[in-house]
Amino acid sequence: MLKDGQKGVILQRDKETYAIAPHIPCGLVTPDMLEKFARVARKYNTAGLKITSAARIAIFGIKEEDIDSIWSDLEFDMGHAVGLCVRSVKVCPGTQFCRLAKQDSIAMGTKLDTTYHGMPMPSKMKMAVSGCKIQCGENCIKDLSLYGTETGWTLLVGGMGGIRPRLAEVLAEDLPENQAIEMLERTIAYYRENSKRTRIGFMLDKIGIEVLRQAVVNP
Repeated sequence: MLKDGQKGVILQRDKETYAIAPHIPCGLVTPDMLEKFARVARKYNTAGLKITSAARIAIFGIKEEDIDSIWSDLEFDMGHAVGLCVRSVKVCPGTQFCRLAKQDSIAMGTKLDTTYHGMPMPSKMKMAVSGCKIQCGENCIKDLSLYGTETGWTLLVGGMGGIRPRLAEVLAEDLPENQAIEMLERTIAYYRENSKRTRIGFMLDKIGIEVLRQAVVNP
């Protein structure tokens, strides 16, 4: 029996079959990609498919002996759906598609995904990028996130769902793109150096947002 994360699988409730959730950067798909999922699901008679909250497409009910063949047929990156790392970067349609967006969330989200997806962390980490204050990327419950305004980017930290949900806090506002990326990088560096296997929100509950702000915004 495989453990969660081995070969990109997640053991299911029946303790016999597995699910996979291939990495789909920023949730952007093409017709060809969707057709691959459909062909694989039919070929291996899987139990179901689901669009996940992290903008992946999960395939359920996979037999252990089919796992390698399914990955070969899909030709997708396994990604990092479990583990102590950056798991996902959730992104809204942004200025490329949405009339309300103020900043290009897809371009920013793609940069963050390329840089951070799978990066080891003290605990699991979820990110989001939204093009406006409406925050369709659900920034308020993400460990690190950015949303766009007419004057730049706002950086939020410390959000999470789960058993002990916590709303994110504003760390900095009106950031040009390069400064937003640099400040997010400094925030991650501080978190990796100072957290002990807890999420950013729990770290902030102990030290307070001002300690983090002094370390990364006004060093």
